[in-house]
Amino acid sequence: MKIKVALLATCIAIALPASAEMVDYSKPMVNACNVAGLTCPDNVDKTIPAVKDMLKWDQQDRVIGFRNDYRSYTGDVFKAGTGNPIPRDLKDLSDVSYDYQNHTYNLNDYLKRNDVVGMLIIKNGKVVWEYLGKGNDKTTLWTSRSVGKSVVSTLVGIALKEGKIKSLDDLVVKYNPDVKGTVWEKVTIKQLLQHTSGVEWGEDYTQPKSDFDQLTQCEAQKATYNCVNKLVKSPTRKAYAKPGEAWAYSSGGAWLLGDTLEKATGVSTATYLQEKIWQPYAMVRDGVWHSYVLGKHDTGAHGFNATLEDWGKFGLFIANNGVLPNGTQILPDNWVKEARTWNQAKNSVTAKHPEGSYGYEWWNNSIPDSYQGKYTNKLKSTDTQWALGIFGQIIMVNQPENLVIVQWSTWPEAEPSFDAQPLEAALMFNAIADKL
Repeated sequence: MKIKVALLATCIAIALPASAEMVDYSKPMVNACNVAGLTCPDNVDKTIPAVKDMLKWDQQDRVIGFRNDYRSYTGDVFKAGTGNPIPRDLKDLSDVSYDYQNHTYNLNDYLKRNDVVGMLIIKNGKVVWEYLGKGNDKTTLWTSRSVGKSVVSTLVGIALKEGKIKSLDDLVVKYNPDVKGTVWEKVTIKQLLQHTSGVEWGEDYTQPKSDFDQLTQCEAQKATYNCVNKLVKSPTRKAYAKPGEAWAYSSGGAWLLGDTLEKATGVSTATYLQEKIWQPYAMVRDGVWHSYVLGKHDTGAHGFNATLEDWGKFGLFIANNGVLPNGTQILPDNWVKEARTWNQAKNSVTAKHPEGSYGYEWWNNSIPDSYQGKYTNKLKSTDTQWALGIFGQIIMVNQPENLVIVQWSTWPEAEPSFDAQPLEAALMFNAIADKL
C-alpha cells in the first residue's frame, strides 16, 4: 500500500492560491494553467477574481471564477488514464418546452433564463444534446460547489464495500479520533451523510461571518486545514438536536465526512477518486480537487473540478450502480437506491417534499404533487437523485429512464427558493425526459 500511495503521489499538483487582488497569469508559469502535472484546458483566462469575494462575485466574475477554481487554490490532480469518450447520438431538442408561472418556455429560453453555461444530456449511455457557452469548451474544468458532496458520498460507499469503513452506523470518532471531546463525538457516519448530526452550523450564503462565510475566508488564506478544522471543531460549537432527529444542511459536517473518509482510507480524496473511479471508469480528462494539505487532505464540502463530459460520466457511473467497464461492481448492493432514500428527520420532511428532501448527500428536487402547473412527471422522487451546488450546478440521475443531465450555471443567487430556479430545472428536465 505504501508503494502504491507513493506512486500516486506523483500525480499531485500545486495550483497557486489567489491573493486578495486579481491574479495575473500573463507572467511566465509552469504550464498554460500553472498547475503542475495537469493536462490544462485549451483556453486559460489571464486574470481571475479574488476567491475571498466568491459569495459577492457578479455574473461575469462567477463565470471566470468557476472555470478557474482549480487554479485559484492549491489543488490535487486526479489523472485520467486511457479515456473513453461517451458515444454520441445527437438529437434536435429545440422544441422541448415546459410551463412555468403561466408561460411556456423552450430549451433555448431555459438556458437564457437560468444563466446556463454548460449542459449535457445523456440517454441510454449516449450524449444526445450538449451546450457550452460563455467561453467554456470541452476541456473546461468547471467547479462543482456542493455537487462535490455527492462525489464524496459515493466514495464513502466504495470505502464501505472495501471494508475500510465497517458500518455507516459507526461513530465518526472510530476513524477520526480528533473529534473526541467535541460536539461531533456521538455522531455516526450515516448522520454525516444525511446531514442529521444535530450540530449547529450556519450555512447562510448571504450573511457575513456565517460559518460558511468563515470557511470561505479560511480557504482564501494559508494554513487552510488548521483554520477550517478549528472552525468546524470549535469547543463553542453546540448541538441543536440529538443526532439523527433533525436535518440541517451543513458544509461543516460534509467537510468532516471527507476528513473522516481520508483517515479511514489512508489517502487523499483525489487519490481515492483517481484510483477507484477516474481511471477504472475511463474518464476522459484530468481533474483537480481543492486541497487544504497537498496529497493528504482535500475538502469534502466542494472543490471537485472536471469537464462537462466527465461530470456526465460520473452520472453514468451512478446510473450503472457503480459497475466498472470490466464488470466489477465497486459500490455496495442497493447503494444508489439507498442514497436517494430520503431521510424522515425533522426539516427534511416538508410540505413540498413530504417524502423527505435529502438522502446520502443527494437531493430530492422533484416537482411537488401540489404544483398547479401543467407537467409530465417522468422523474419521480423515488427514482431520481440530484447532486446540487450553489449558483446552479447539477447532476441529475434517473435510473428507470436511463437519463443523466448535467448543468453548469451562474444563477444570480447562491440558493434561490425552491419555487424559482430549482423548480424550473425540475420542469425542464421532466420535459426533456418526456421528449426522449
